[in-house]
Amino acid sequence: MKALICGISGQDGSYLAQLLLEKGYDVIGTSRDAQIGSFSGLERLGIRNRVRIESMALNDFRSVLQVVKRIAPDEIYNLAGQSSVGLSFDQPVETLESIAIGTINLLEAIRFVEAPIRFYNAGSSECFGETGGLAANEQTPFRPRSPYAVAKSAAFWQVANYREAYKLFACTGILFNHESPLRPERFVTRKIIASVCRIGNGSQERLRLGNTSIKRDWGWAPEYVDAMWRMLQADFADDYVVATGTSHSLAEFIETTFGYFGLDWLQYTDTDESLFRPTDIQEGRGDIRKAAQQLGWQAQTDMAGVIDKMMAAELKGLK
Repeated sequence: MKALICGISGQDGSYLAQLLLEKGYDVIGTSRDAQIGSFSGLERLGIRNRVRIESMALNDFRSVLQVVKRIAPDEIYNLAGQSSVGLSFDQPVETLESIAIGTINLLEAIRFVEAPIRFYNAGSSECFGETGGLAANEQTPFRPRSPYAVAKSAAFWQVANYREAYKLFACTGILFNHESPLRPERFVTRKIIASVCRIGNGSQERLRLGNTSIKRDWGWAPEYVDAMWRMLQADFADDYVVATGTSHSLAEFIETTFGYFGLDWLQYTDTDESLFRPTDIQEGRGDIRKAAQQLGWQAQTDMAGVIDKMMAAELKGLK
């Protein structure tokens, strides 16, 4: 089996590459410029030399088509595009183009080559918007509240349309928050972990945070890429929510992390209103029954377990 991973340099792309290599796949990843791209995630996992990288610009249909025809993959995983909700408010056009245009170019390339390629698209729980604290499932209406969520919603409906109209085997995984040591520090969870480890080891810095009352459904990224793979092994294409089914406040995440050093988080943190988003979701939580019943997938790591693993990796790095 041959898999093409668009967005292989990111957290999910790196873990997915590792999973597929373990399953005996030939793994090819894409980067806008394969010669100068950063693949630190693949390096950290020790698999960089086992993955082939091709240059491809997702917003250029000709570039996408050429790579798809040349590689002739059995499966394509679309994990590319602007990945920060906060940054999307500053770069809405780039966000929409990198996500929505990139997705439709891949779908069109698959349709053009007329090959039985199975396609996975990375969706997002941000598409649901505010659900009033209710767990979101595959039938929950989308009410996106950020340029990122708008772009992901557009990509979701593109995939659904191509599946219905052109009979492509195309799926979207609607993933809730999933973390790992491969997250860059611009993501709040990794920012918290890194800062707390430094503070616990004597740093005098203070942790600046935005809205700590928000609640999120946090899972472990290596488990979530397994759900992606399972979607493309199913007998028929469909969309699935991937989550733990439990939400926690950001304040609880911070408190648990500082607790590793016996510290009161309120003594080391400051609220910075510039870090508040123009619009935000108060609580996000996923209903995972469909993935459990049809894919046999269920999250094994809860928020405390995610913090355990991230703290261990961060402290090891400091040493």
